[in-house]
Amino acid sequence: MRAIIAKRVDSGTPDTSEIRDLAAAAGYTVVGEITQSRKADPALQLGEGKAEELADEVVATDATTVIFDNRLGPYQTYNLGQLLPEGVEVIDRFTLILEIFGQRAQTRKAQLQVELAELRYELPRAEAKTSLAKREEHPGFMGLGEYDESRERDIKDQISRIKDELERIEQTEQHRRERRRDSGFDLVALAGYTNAGKSTLLRQLADDLTVEENEDLHPDLDATAESQDKLFTTLGTTTRRADIEPRDVLVTDTVGFISDLPHWLVESFKSTLDSVYRADLVLLVVDVSEPIDEIHEKLVTSHDTLYERNEAPIVTVLNKIDKVDDEELAEKRDALSSLAPNPVAVSGREGTNVDALLERIDEELPDWEEERLLLPMTDDTMSVVSWLHDNANVEEVAYGDEDVVVSFEARPAIVSQARSRASELRTAAAESA
Repeated sequence: MRAIIAKRVDSGTPDTSEIRDLAAAAGYTVVGEITQSRKADPALQLGEGKAEELADEVVATDATTVIFDNRLGPYQTYNLGQLLPEGVEVIDRFTLILEIFGQRAQTRKAQLQVELAELRYELPRAEAKTSLAKREEHPGFMGLGEYDESRERDIKDQISRIKDELERIEQTEQHRRERRRDSGFDLVALAGYTNAGKSTLLRQLADDLTVEENEDLHPDLDATAESQDKLFTTLGTTTRRADIEPRDVLVTDTVGFISDLPHWLVESFKSTLDSVYRADLVLLVVDVSEPIDEIHEKLVTSHDTLYERNEAPIVTVLNKIDKVDDEELAEKRDALSSLAPNPVAVSGREGTNVDALLERIDEELPDWEEERLLLPMTDDTMSVVSWLHDNANVEEVAYGDEDVVVSFEARPAIVSQARSRASELRTAAAESA
């Protein structure tokens, strides 16, 4: 697929690096670009002369697609389609992102989220088709598509159905998270912009052997997390167990943020972020090799997104320190101190300072409580002792003739459950006496 990149900015020099990366991630070969610095033209996005230049460039390069880094309105898409050779598709940044999402969606949840986002994108275009049809204009396929009177109603019905199914999936996932927490797991989420290196960092934090040993207990845990220098390699969530003794910690990698997303697209993928919002700790990963202004802007946007619903502490992780020298790292630490007052600097690729990050995770997670329980010797006592070995850090077990004393430390939820089980044992022992 051969594509021409088009971008307009109000002022300054247009930067096409990200839209080129997005195009490559979707499988396009970029064969040219047209840029312009001016206010948006209501009809064509670009000025009329620049739009004609775009059409000439398409012919000269034999391009099949024009990709705008701007958001195109329904009528702009239609008008551009009329200028270009027949069969050339016009898409904007958000259509391209949806295309990538669609290619990467593996799970039912991810596929539904893509479908929901596509429908939300199509709805105003269906309304535009209705308007054009009433004016007796008939946009072709590469513009807006043929007019169908019932399509608008169908889209709204499908949106409602998908939202209901996503809600059911989220309820199931929430129950799963609560079961993990009740089983003694601390939940840590990786958040940040796409290509910040979250998946690579997850591989460094993960204790692979432990994951495999627990596949029967948690079959939903993905065994691998893809690490590639690509955008959106993680569309759904990938969960691995981290090696932070004596804790049991699950770390989840989530879909990356991306700048300038419209509300309808963020809303479609909101349930993916629930694993972030419901975590005990969030690691906000940033690429420290990027320009300082860009890092600052991404941190601000990430904080706005996270603080909207997140209650867990947030630790900023400055990743990719292998790409900067010590002086640059110190300068960026200082410049970002108001947004990231005590960051951890690591290299996910080389494993530098990962031990320091594991220590910081341990410090930030909820403190464990120490407990000493007296259990009566009954038929069920050993199953409780075994459960404590699985879900807590057991320091000592002392066996007497008629009772067992267990000293341990664990998450508050596990201590509470242990007390409840001990009480049940004592009640059962008293009734049988």
